[in-house]
Amino acid sequence: MINFDQFSKYSKPGPRYTSYPTAPEFNEAFTQESYVQILKNQDKNRKLSLYFHLPFCRSACYFCGCNVVFTSKEDKKDRYIDYLEKELKILSKHLDMSREVLQMHFGGGTPTFFSAEQLQRIIALIRSYFKNFSKEAEISCEIDPRFLTQEQLDVLVKGGFNRISYGVQDFNDEVQKAIHRIQPYETTKRAVEMARSAGIESVNMDLIYGLPYQSLDTFKKTLELALTLQPSRFAVFNYAHVPWMKKTMRKIDETTLPHPSEKLAIMKYTIDYLQSNGYQMIGMDHFAKPDDELFLAIEKGELHRNFQGYTTKGGADLIGIGLTSIGEGIRHYVQNFKEMEAYEEAIDNGLLPVHRGLTLSDDDVLRKAVIMEMMSNFKLNIANIEATFEIDFFDYFADAIQALEPFVAEELVQVDKEGKKITVSTTGTLLIRNIVMPFDAYLQKIPESKRRFSKTV
Repeated sequence: MINFDQFSKYSKPGPRYTSYPTAPEFNEAFTQESYVQILKNQDKNRKLSLYFHLPFCRSACYFCGCNVVFTSKEDKKDRYIDYLEKELKILSKHLDMSREVLQMHFGGGTPTFFSAEQLQRIIALIRSYFKNFSKEAEISCEIDPRFLTQEQLDVLVKGGFNRISYGVQDFNDEVQKAIHRIQPYETTKRAVEMARSAGIESVNMDLIYGLPYQSLDTFKKTLELALTLQPSRFAVFNYAHVPWMKKTMRKIDETTLPHPSEKLAIMKYTIDYLQSNGYQMIGMDHFAKPDDELFLAIEKGELHRNFQGYTTKGGADLIGIGLTSIGEGIRHYVQNFKEMEAYEEAIDNGLLPVHRGLTLSDDDVLRKAVIMEMMSNFKLNIANIEATFEIDFFDYFADAIQALEPFVAEELVQVDKEGKKITVSTTGTLLIRNIVMPFDAYLQKIPESKRRFSKTV
């Protein structure tokens, strides 16, 4: 186990690398016109991945870093669906909607805070525009077990949804009170059993470590309870405490947060416990059973990372639809407005609600390939990078290789110049964000004291 006194220097602000360049580099020089030109010029043979942001929640979970709108009014949700319809109509003027859809995801907020009737309307709306869904399409939805009815589940299944992700975070009563999310084990168990009875076999469960009042002993109990439900996948996230970005996080008493050494102990135990119970570690924070597509993707070298975490569906252009949604292509990122008023105003003017984005340079594309492969697979095939980008890797990344020397000395990373590969050790996987940071050209320009990210440990 890591001795935190020895490795305390690694507890520093750093990106989670759901993208590269990271979201702080997005800017308003990337406009609606920029995006329209990209859509018109996209390869029509590339497949599509669709993300729909359904932002509403009834009340705040204090740990949540998502873009959320709190409401109890049904008319707000109906109005939002109206604007989704308008956005799709505008999008259809610029995007070839006949392209094959390989993946679709409903995120939030709480998608199942929408009624069964509202969900049915959303799905019918999507299907009226995108009619070429692959037979192998992964169609998934984030679900709060506290807000799930049989009627909603029936609508999702009928709409083709075959994967669901349940937010759990922690089963401990004291932790749940501190994060303002009371969700008894029986509530989650009922939701999992409902999904299985409806024929959905792929169930993911989200847990978070680093929350108030957590300890290794309390999290052991959460893991034991979670395992009784036998999800196909686990996503075990390091809590990102960013109160300067998320006001609700200011309600958390920082003195109750576990020490970084306790967080490392929790993560190390989680890896050992889940692997000893038949799950394999996938990337930084996911675990899957060996027969799950996520694990099989690693075996084939087809695992990818995006804003939804790890995915098996690469080689597709991600189209973000709805408030604050993010899209991604080979050489761009694009994000919709975060404020409802600005989102609606753009659409009312017949425009896609683009707030900001980024066009990637050749250097961005190269560094993205390096960082994402290491984040996904804990290793890098240097020969492939050199062949793809026609560079001398050790010359191009001389500074990054030098910055990795402390990790090499502590046997967290192995740099094999003759075999042309970089391999991260088992212990090093706990610090993967730190290990890829030297390859981030933007981060190197920001003094460490001014980096506004969550702590890596």
